[in-house]
Amino acid sequence: MPNRLRHILVITALVLAASALSGCGTINEKLANGAGDILPVWAGGLPRDVPPRQGTPEYDAFMKERERKRLIPAAERGDDPKELTKDATKPAPTSTSQDAVH
Repeated sequence: MPNRLRHILVITALVLAASALSGCGTINEKLANGAGDILPVWAGGLPRDVPPRQGTPEYDAFMKERERKRLIPAAERGDDPKELTKDATKPAPTSTSQDAVH
């Protein structure tokens, strides 16, 4: 009898551990959607230049502004390649047809 009781206790403990682990997975999935918005960049959060999430009013306004800029000629847009580099003190890298491609 003691072996049977031990088996029942082990099976019960395994079932409880499995259900607790699966419960944590669903909670974390739901929390992860909004946690990136709250965390600072240094802690792994979203950078400042990330577009808004799809389905929000800010996203719709962002897409309208993006479409408006797309329709403006490139010379009038004001997009400077220097602004697109990570470090503003360094000029944007230029490539020629003679550069090696790796």
